[in-house]
Amino acid sequence: MDDVEEVEEEETGEDVNSKARQLTVQMMQNPQILAALQERLDGLVGSPSGYMESLPKVVKRRVNALKNLQVKCAHIEAKFYEEVHELERKYASLYQPLFDKRSDIVKASYEPTDEECEWKADEEEELTEEMKEKAKVEEEKKDEEKEDPKGIPEFWLTVFKNVDLLSDMLQEYDEPILKHLQDIKVKFSEPGQPMSFSLEFYFEPNDFFTNTLLTKTYKMRSEPDESDPFSFDGPEIMGCTGCMIDWTKGKNVTLKTIKKKQKHKGRGTVRTVTKTVPNDSFFNFFTPPEVPESGELDEDSEAILAADFEIGHFIRERIVPRAVLYFTGEAIEDDDDDYDEEGEEADDEEGEEEADEENDPDYDPKKDANPPAECKQQ
Repeated sequence: MDDVEEVEEEETGEDVNSKARQLTVQMMQNPQILAALQERLDGLVGSPSGYMESLPKVVKRRVNALKNLQVKCAHIEAKFYEEVHELERKYASLYQPLFDKRSDIVKASYEPTDEECEWKADEEEELTEEMKEKAKVEEEKKDEEKEDPKGIPEFWLTVFKNVDLLSDMLQEYDEPILKHLQDIKVKFSEPGQPMSFSLEFYFEPNDFFTNTLLTKTYKMRSEPDESDPFSFDGPEIMGCTGCMIDWTKGKNVTLKTIKKKQKHKGRGTVRTVTKTVPNDSFFNFFTPPEVPESGELDEDSEAILAADFEIGHFIRERIVPRAVLYFTGEAIEDDDDDYDEEGEEADDEEGEEEADEENDPDYDPKKDANPPAECKQQ
């Protein structure tokens, strides 16, 4: 038998790198390691990297000078946003006559002329003369069968139901009330006043409450926080106030009555107790949580206010200016297209990663012992 010589092979740099990559992949697929890493990273947010501490004192001094310049930039940026607010106010007055006419058409106080009703369809929507005539006959037949509707029935209710962010707030018992909503307007704060905007909801007389106007005002801050000037990124909503709704007796959908049976510990007798408790409703939008002077809120109130701010901003920026497109669904299709494009890009990136793995000579699928973690829907 030949002597067997034991040879200790040295690992090449490529072998070491390959093992390191495989170990990294396995570690990043371990949920516990990922959670610990995320916790560690969260703790580092806002913490110095250590690099600044290593700099010479004279360099640190100059960096501080740069920070002071950055603070001045933040104050200039605040002035920029103040002027943007002034421009918004100016153009709001130009838009308003058009929005008023929209409201008049919706609530049937103005009937648009034939010329105003002319709308050139897209090429793909254009119909042949024969199809147009057939459609016209069918429309006339429907009009004969139905009573002549006034204005555009359920305009704002349809807008709300078409937008996920708003429809999630709606309950079935809110809908009969929102059928009476005739208009929504945005009002900006007056010059020289603290920055804010109000949403005004106009209702026709109805059996649910006596108000014809419900308001929601959002207070904004457009200057850097002295304690954290570098966090400034434009105006932010700091708080909001709603209004009192004068509900007709028995019509308040924000409250519900429940009956509970209570058993006496000693005698064993049972009694029924009636309690009034909060009820889910769109109209809770007008009674947001109050922000205490300390600014500290519990988690539930913080979540409610965060959602409230998002909804208020969305109504101001998207719903009021483009209401008809949300009524027809065209604006929603545009929003969906944006999300689809993002999804396609993400899919392409995943495909590139898979291709890179397949082309990697060091990649061994057998060594991927841990399967990817499943995505769990919240």
